[in-house]
Amino acid sequence: MDAQLSSDQILRLTRNHSGPTPYPANEFGNGLKTIAAMIAGGLPTRVYYVSLSGFDTHAQELPRHDALMKQLAQGLDAFWQDLKAQQNSDRVLLMTFSEFGRRVQSNASGGTDHGAAAPMFVIGTGIRQGLVTPHPSMSDLDQGDLKYVVDFRSVYASVLQNWLDTPSKPILGDQFRVLPLVKT
Repeated sequence: MDAQLSSDQILRLTRNHSGPTPYPANEFGNGLKTIAAMIAGGLPTRVYYVSLSGFDTHAQELPRHDALMKQLAQGLDAFWQDLKAQQNSDRVLLMTFSEFGRRVQSNASGGTDHGAAAPMFVIGTGIRQGLVTPHPSMSDLDQGDLKYVVDFRSVYASVLQNWLDTPSKPILGDQFRVLPLVKT
């Protein structure tokens, strides 16, 4: 019964939601719009997740990657404008991550293969601006891969401990270095 009530509430909240900036008419934009509606509706959920797929480009990478980055930027902009209009932007931390990095060198098909390091972005008014770590070296590679500078679990630990006020070790299985991401 609780699940049915929650489902009905989510449908009611999301049915007619629109933000000040139109959301892209795609799965990613629709997912962000749904999340913004649930935040506006005061749902107690602390973590939401939406995915943008298609980055596994091993051939003809540049045009596809440009289109995906445009889709990402337009979706995040609409979402953030919506949160600001709701006066909820101070309550939200947005984090992007990739399940894999890309190699530095192109392959024979004009794309790149899976690599070891990938960027993460953490966005919000409660986040310190700028780079937290230096860029990885483009010349000091590990068998063709960038060497990551920060273990992604340190970013997760930082968000868990300093944003969600939750101990990270039980979730991550170990204690990872906490980064100065969140303003104090």
